[in-house]
Amino acid sequence: MSEQKSSEAPVLGGQAVVEGIMIRGLNTLTVTVKAPDSNTITRTEVLSPIFSGSFRRIPFVRGILVLVETLTLGLKALTWSSAVAAGEVKTADEASGLTFLDWIIFLVAFGIGIGVFFAGPVIVTGWLEATLPSWLVLLIEGALRLGLLLAYIWGIGHISDVERMFQFHGAEHMAIAAAESLDRLTPESVMKYSRLHPRCGTSFLLMVGLVSVVVFAFAGSEPLWWRVSSRLLLIPVVAGVAYELIRLADRFQQFRGVRLITAGNLNLQRLTTRPPELEHVEVAIEAVNSALDSEKELQLGKDT
Repeated sequence: MSEQKSSEAPVLGGQAVVEGIMIRGLNTLTVTVKAPDSNTITRTEVLSPIFSGSFRRIPFVRGILVLVETLTLGLKALTWSSAVAAGEVKTADEASGLTFLDWIIFLVAFGIGIGVFFAGPVIVTGWLEATLPSWLVLLIEGALRLGLLLAYIWGIGHISDVERMFQFHGAEHMAIAAAESLDRLTPESVMKYSRLHPRCGTSFLLMVGLVSVVVFAFAGSEPLWWRVSSRLLLIPVVAGVAYELIRLADRFQQFRGVRLITAGNLNLQRLTTRPPELEHVEVAIEAVNSALDSEKELQLGKDT
């Protein structure tokens, strides 16, 4: 296993997939998955300029791109990893694209999720408008939305396959933390790091819940059809603002209020990560090493 030799900390992100880990560099995407024979298969691709170009540097727009990227690239990685884990894909060159049925299932599931977590709380709290101040109804709506999300994550975390994915999630955080600290990427070294990471997408969920209360306050409260539709239309705005606040929080940790929000974000990750075992850490190390190598090769190609 290679050691980290660069004098500059890499910029990496990622997520857990089925039996593996996806790592996103500045310009490439790497997915490493454990196959049924216990060997690993790694697939790397260069990201579209949409996700790696100048748009990623525009405030608020980049938050929307992160949301779109998570839905599209994340779904693609999950589909490929599940095919590898099932033994349907045996080499990195074999593609496992999304079928028409896959898209239908995804769109239906996505629609249900949006309906439950965004429209649902609006409808449930609608009857409170006549008896409570609007600001209080908004707070209740936001608390209900966040509560539903936490209950959902807690519930699926007790499913064995999801719990295993959460172990890969924890290993991903640990390997990225080691790489960012310019530490050696060995199991012994990586296992020293926390499974909680300040830039985790789980933090984004909590920030979205907080920001939505403020943003939705400007949308008004009447009539009901507008309250529901405005929540859906303002999702990109909420995502953009939440992403910028997370970036700011990372820069201003000296303030107590910021540290309290960060602590809440980290504690929320205890729901979406589990302490990994050696096999999860080894996959994470391979994924991070492959991502670093692909980023380096791409940069060398640009320089020549």
